[in-house]
Amino acid sequence: MKRINIDMGKCSGHGRCYTLAPHLFEPDDEGFPVVRNAVVADDMDGISALAAAVDNCPERALTVTDEA
Repeated sequence: MKRINIDMGKCSGHGRCYTLAPHLFEPDDEGFPVVRNAVVADDMDGISALAAAVDNCPERALTVTDEA
């Protein structure tokens, strides 16, 4: 399991995360991301979408940690 974290101090609200992984993120009223599912299972679909969102964040505002 992986845990998603957003550094809102770095985020500029480009929306790539919720565009690439809408089941993990959604926009708030101002277009900034909100984590829908903070913990992602280690299946291929969840990890692939999460990796795409993290890799495409221009500010590197998304981090992933292992959930115990």
